Amino acid sequence: MKKFLSLLLVLLIAVAALPGLAAVRAQEQKTFVIGLSENSTSLDPARGYDSETSIIHAATYETLVTFPPDSVDQIIPGLATSWTISDDGLTYTFTLAEGRKFASGNELTADDVVFSYNRLINVKGNPSSVAATIDSVTASDAKTVVIKLKKNDPAILAELAFSGFSVSDSKVVKEHGGTDAADADKTDTAEAWLNNNSVGTGPYVLTKWEKDTEIVLAKNPNYNGSMAPGFDQIIIRNIPEASAQKAALEAGDIDLAFDLSADQMASLKSNPDLKVYEGIGPYVFFLLMNQDPAIGGPMSNPKVQQAVRLAIDYAGIAKLVGGASATPGSLIPLGFATAFTTDQAIKQDVEAAKALIAESGLTDITTDLNYWDTTYSGVNIGVVAQKIQADLKEIGITVNLTGGDIQVKLASYRDGKDPFGLWFWGPDFIDPLNYAEFLPAMKVGTRANWTNDNSDKEIQDLRDAVLTETDAAKRADLFAKIQAYWQKAGPFAPLLQSPTQIGYRADLKGFAYNYQWAINPATFSR
Repeated sequence: MKKFLSLLLVLLIAVAALPGLAAVRAQEQKTFVIGLSENSTSLDPARGYDSETSIIHAATYETLVTFPPDSVDQIIPGLATSWTISDDGLTYTFTLAEGRKFASGNELTADDVVFSYNRLINVKGNPSSVAATIDSVTASDAKTVVIKLKKNDPAILAELAFSGFSVSDSKVVKEHGGTDAADADKTDTAEAWLNNNSVGTGPYVLTKWEKDTEIVLAKNPNYNGSMAPGFDQIIIRNIPEASAQKAALEAGDIDLAFDLSADQMASLKSNPDLKVYEGIGPYVFFLLMNQDPAIGGPMSNPKVQQAVRLAIDYAGIAKLVGGASATPGSLIPLGFATAFTTDQAIKQDVEAAKALIAESGLTDITTDLNYWDTTYSGVNIGVVAQKIQADLKEIGITVNLTGGDIQVKLASYRDGKDPFGLWFWGPDFIDPLNYAEFLPAMKVGTRANWTNDNSDKEIQDLRDAVLTETDAAKRADLFAKIQAYWQKAGPFAPLLQSPTQIGYRADLKGFAYNYQWAINPATFSR
């Protein structure tokens, strides 16, 4: 019996010491699992234009210039160590870091930057709008990139930190059907491959995207940058509902829950195994009213549009959402230079709204409100839609709620087919100029069918001036006039600036948040 027990003890010790079991435990410890409401339409840097795409690209690619992980107050070197600007402000010359390598092991050169930028421009996907002022990109030598602008662009450095300007390994992209030729919008076939593989210099590589289910990143074996990735694998699970994210976090099934609601914070704060981050987020939720009468119907009427702006209970919406949510002064988020404050926001005036409806001569106004029916950045969009429905009923507008799946609803919005929409906008780049997209003939303006033909000279002149003005005082004056105009005319009504509520395991290190990419999974460790 003693011999048996002794033998059993030896076997148990031996089994416990097996490297395979230790490796399993270590592997479990080196996997970081994030839960979020994931709605990416593409992970190709030249095509991806969704908020979650920026999170993925922050960990897998790098840009010439960037921001610290916890702020957007200062543009800092990325793949470029330095840059100079010509006296006329039209030529930017960047010097690349020495010896940086892509995931393939290929060394970064200026030709890769030229290819990546030209491909971004010529694929003509949604991100290409951010490159609209670039005239040419050339390599004067292996480590020098020269960007020439068509016109002065006061936001160009901030734009270059946008994930659309991620630098890709040109050799590998070409091997998989990529091209930067002028006809790339018709001939580039790399997207399908890039949706499951990344070709950047970042700390991680994309290894899998199972749409609507999960995204998997693995540590980049050839990474030689300044970060120290703390995990062998990162899994990003699509968990649309805040309640499900919270339950998964509390159960230990995920390490970080990205889309929590304000009413969940108290119980999470009392849990010693968890930490929370609370703050105001960068997303401005807004109403879109289609300017095309054939699509918008009564919502294209200027008096109805202004009535809608005056009918909304803005304070009630902020209270409903809770947390650090706030009423923005305009479509430009609080915290951005030149942004109107909450005190300057549109104030509810139901009687004035009713008078405008009467002046419009329209009766029995009915419209469909399209939206993505989910919780995003702490905002239950369906609940906000119900509040809009109730507010507009008070002034005689019947709103049918037609929320649904992101793929269907996003296509309708982007194609300019929403008669009335509830959407949100997160900044592509950190400058108020990004919100010029809400002006006539610009990206979001076009989604509302707000064109040069149906807008007035006042707003067109303001748009044309602000797009190129570099003097700080003159820019501030132009943005003030634009924001004042938005309050009295046009197809938009800013509703809410989202809160940010994130919960994560207490043993995680390296949490950081900023407006550009929210969180970078590569900063975390355990």
